Amino acid sequence: MQTDVIHVPDDSRFDLLVDGEPVGRLDYTRDGDLWSMNHTEVDPRLGGRGLGAVLVLGALDVVAAEGGSVLPLCPFVPRVIRDHPEHLDLVPQDQRARFGLG
Repeated sequence: MQTDVIHVPDDSRFDLLVDGEPVGRLDYTRDGDLWSMNHTEVDPRLGGRGLGAVLVLGALDVVAAEGGSVLPLCPFVPRVIRDHPEHLDLVPQDQRARFGLG
């Protein structure tokens, strides 16, 4: 199974493709370098395979590459960050407690 996370900046979203087919999306709003991750969804037929985490991690990698920071408003995003603490530094320190992040 080939997975790809594609940034679609004109639509303020990231798409998750599995074998070339769109199966998920992460919607965000952006204010300068601050990316608010608002909603994540993956086709429920593909649930339980870790694809939501693949999507979020791909989005976090783009934010990091652009020198941005993240407000993980979608409840799923902080869970992924807790499982992958190498991305914790993307969340402003003064906002981490708000999202249950150390």
